[in-house]
Amino acid sequence: MQFGRTYEEFEVGAVYKHWPGKTVTEYDDHLFCLLTMNHHPLHMDVNYAENTTDFKRNVVVGNYIYSLLLGMSVPDVSGKAIANLEIESLRHVAPTFHGDTIYGETTVLDKTPSRSKTDRGIVYVETKGYKQDGTLVCVFRRKVMVPTAEYIDARGGEQPGRPELIEPSKKSEK
Repeated sequence: MQFGRTYEEFEVGAVYKHWPGKTVTEYDDHLFCLLTMNHHPLHMDVNYAENTTDFKRNVVVGNYIYSLLLGMSVPDVSGKAIANLEIESLRHVAPTFHGDTIYGETTVLDKTPSRSKTDRGIVYVETKGYKQDGTLVCVFRRKVMVPTAEYIDARGGEQPGRPELIEPSKKSEK
């Protein structure tokens, strides 16, 4: 399974469709709100949402949707990243509700070799998230510093730091 890409593997214009999607539950939304201390009643209080908002139901907190999409993109975009450098823009385009399923895709907008180190480069991407009916809900652009193949090779290959399995019978022989 691929986990991220080296600088050389990114192509401007490539689109990565992240799989699988994620159905957002009330539990997911409430847990994220509690962990981040976002206690806005639009997300937590059904009575408030039903009786005082245009949506007439709870709306999933937008930063959870952003975080979910960011996580979905890791295997395709930033699994090998040295650093996430910048979130240039973040737009919440439409609401998400409990029970909606979120899908994401990322387009490579540009890539630039590092000016200071030859073993890395900057990849500029846009990630879009949409619901099961195709409604766009979230769009963000970011810059990610990714390694070159040279960097990966110099640091132990594709899975650096992964220990080798020692079978119990071979362990006693040592």
